[in-house]
Amino acid sequence: MTTWPLAMSTLGLPGTGLAEACRIAVAAGCAGLELRAHPDTGVHVAMDARERAQAVNLLAEAGLAPLAVAGYTRIADAKPDDEVLERLRAEIVLAGDLGAPYLRVFPGGDRDEGDDKRAVRRLRAVAAQAMAAGVRLLIETHDSHPTGRDIRRLLAAVGAPEVTGAVWDALHPWRHGEKPADTLAALADHLGYVQIKDAVSAEDTTPVPLGAGGVPLPEIRRLLLDQGYDGWVSLEWERTWYPRVAPVETVLPAALAWTRGT
Repeated sequence: MTTWPLAMSTLGLPGTGLAEACRIAVAAGCAGLELRAHPDTGVHVAMDARERAQAVNLLAEAGLAPLAVAGYTRIADAKPDDEVLERLRAEIVLAGDLGAPYLRVFPGGDRDEGDDKRAVRRLRAVAAQAMAAGVRLLIETHDSHPTGRDIRRLLAAVGAPEVTGAVWDALHPWRHGEKPADTLAALADHLGYVQIKDAVSAEDTTPVPLGAGGVPLPEIRRLLLDQGYDGWVSLEWERTWYPRVAPVETVLPAALAWTRGT
């Protein structure tokens, strides 16, 4: 039986500190955390050296791997390069200090012809820093570049596979009409990890328990197995954006079962 290690995104724990996130993750049988880079989770770029060391110790004591820092830099944003690069560099330092092998970034473009050029220019500008920090920059299938095809095009233009890759968010490629098989074919050589979630439908992205919505999770699991995928899976339960949904603790058992095929 193939089992993938499960991480829990702290996006599902608004206003919860890292210690409590660790407790919940361990109790559910998770192996790691996907750390949302925001003050409401206790992990953010303004942390001082003491706070960063405390975070590292908390994770180590809990036996949890820091899978990734889920940053919020939008690499294709039309803002000035200096502004975007300052945030991106700060998030790379944070990921490196916490021992996270990955930094998640968003495309965040305006859906115009300048998007790819801006994103490529900025990723190339920080490639050496990321390599020195031991951090791989993963672009999520999201917003202006929601499909695997979109992300593959960006990565091919950057031309730095040793420090760039992709996060496959199970929701967005599907809701934009890309078949899971096509997403995986586009991303297979670049995949850092997979985010799983379920939603009411392609039009209504309100989170629902895994298997209760429209996201084709059984098909995605089968495709990953057939591909021989051996990486991480992260449950992204977006309670931060949808505060009325159930606590993440109620969803974690189904996510663990999905990783185990039980």
